[in-house]
Amino acid sequence: MSFSVSPALGLLLLSIAVQLYYVAYYFRPFARRPPEPSDAPDAEPVSVLVCAHNELENLRRLLPLLLQQDYPAGFEIILIDDRSEDDTFLYMQQLTQYYPHVRLVTVTSTPDGLSPKKYALTLGIKTARHPRMLFTDADCIPATNQWIRYMQRGFSQPADMVLGYSAYAPEVGFLNKLIRFETFLTGAQYLSFAWRGSPYMGVGRNLAYTRQVFHSTKGFASHIRSLGGDDDLLVQDAVAQGARVAVVGEPGAHTLSEPAQTWRAWWRQKRRHLSAGRQYRLEDRMRIGIFIGANLLFYGTAIGLLFSPPDWVSLAIAVLTRTVLLTVVYAQLGRRLDDRLPVAWLPILDAVYFFYYLALGISLFLYRTLRWK
Repeated sequence: MSFSVSPALGLLLLSIAVQLYYVAYYFRPFARRPPEPSDAPDAEPVSVLVCAHNELENLRRLLPLLLQQDYPAGFEIILIDDRSEDDTFLYMQQLTQYYPHVRLVTVTSTPDGLSPKKYALTLGIKTARHPRMLFTDADCIPATNQWIRYMQRGFSQPADMVLGYSAYAPEVGFLNKLIRFETFLTGAQYLSFAWRGSPYMGVGRNLAYTRQVFHSTKGFASHIRSLGGDDDLLVQDAVAQGARVAVVGEPGAHTLSEPAQTWRAWWRQKRRHLSAGRQYRLEDRMRIGIFIGANLLFYGTAIGLLFSPPDWVSLAIAVLTRTVLLTVVYAQLGRRLDDRLPVAWLPILDAVYFFYYLALGISLFLYRTLRWK
């Protein structure tokens, strides 16, 4: 009895095999890994840096939570006012008068051609007193008052750089679910890849590294004129210099951000984030590209096979198998990262996200101009 597979079905099966390899080697082991040790020493003080541009209301929400952090070794907060035109500076200045461990750096202008945020962060880093530095954004909040403690424990693995996870707050509506799914899937990739020994990015909303790492990369020198990349491109440079990278995935170490409220705002945000990918190392672009490409190939061939009646049964079996396995593992990852989406929505969000990703890629190829606030 002979069994033949059409070229299109063969491509579909190949794409599924690639996706399941990523699931089996990266995602599922990371989802099932044991919790990080809770008894690591908290002996080193840390500088927490927050860069803000017109972020008064966000700072009023964030800073009380930073001041309440439980970290026995001590910490300072470096507030960087990046050319704000609202009352951000006045609010920061008031805090320095009441809290001696809060310090202020003011940026009134950015040299022509330089990334405003990277320039501002560089000035803040020069001011920081402690060798270990922890970074977040003004529009984030720490998930718990143990955030500093958890993130600093990552250095004891040992490590020179610590990657954390930053989720988006759940709200009503499909856009919110899609933003959270995209953030979840991106986090699953960079955290699990790093855990497997292939770190390639982090997020500036929840990232820690030592002053020595920053000096080893000459700061942001290699990409100081690129708008994005104060986090992922710095990780790229640090890894190239031999930096050891640790992952802290415990929910207590997370930060939580407010998501974009409109499709247009999210589109601009994702274009800016994806633009840095062109400067990744070839092996990282290949690893990410193969995963994204396999998913796009899966959906493309699946749609094509819908118009090929002889393959309907095989198509249904293949699609169902892939969907069930990925949904199960994504649900496990969601529990591990404490970032749960409704399980029934996962297959829908997965499909919409990859077509959205394709549209973003085409947009960046055709129109590369980006804007910064």
